[in-house]
Amino acid sequence: MINLYYADECRVCLQPVVPYGWQFEGEDVFMPSSHNPGLNCFGLLSRDNDLIFETTTNNITADFIAQQLDQLSLSLDKDTVVVLDNAKVHTAKLIQKHRPIWEARGLTLFFLPPYSPQLNLIEILWRHLKYFWLRPQDYLDFESLCYAVTLTLAAVGTHLRINFATPVDGMR
Repeated sequence: MINLYYADECRVCLQPVVPYGWQFEGEDVFMPSSHNPGLNCFGLLSRDNDLIFETTTNNITADFIAQQLDQLSLSLDKDTVVVLDNAKVHTAKLIQKHRPIWEARGLTLFFLPPYSPQLNLIEILWRHLKYFWLRPQDYLDFESLCYAVTLTLAAVGTHLRINFATPVDGMR
């Protein structure tokens, strides 16, 4: 009856996420690490893997979030709820100022309780992106990383899917 999106942002940079690894005895295995700029991603994800995203090399600000939510509010075909955490960019005065306009268009913001990232399903997307979908060769340089992140996020819902039917880590 409504559209339900989970929204948040993440940063992907040339410092790769390596949760674990192994190597043969006497073999040197490494991934280059750099503190170069990162790519900031903002996404709105539904349970049926509909992903709306935007990337930027700039910081994600309340103005950026407001622009994304405004674009969403202008394209609605039915009432829509966006689930957000309580980050300052989500609760800023600018966002609060626009809420009546968005609500008149059918867009409602729902804020999660503080310190409850496990309730925001888009966190699963960011984990999949960083731990499973990006490959070591995607971290060779910043342009490659930006290209890989954009292609990967664009494939969500078609070639890449998240099965939300399985329990979330820590909630078993």
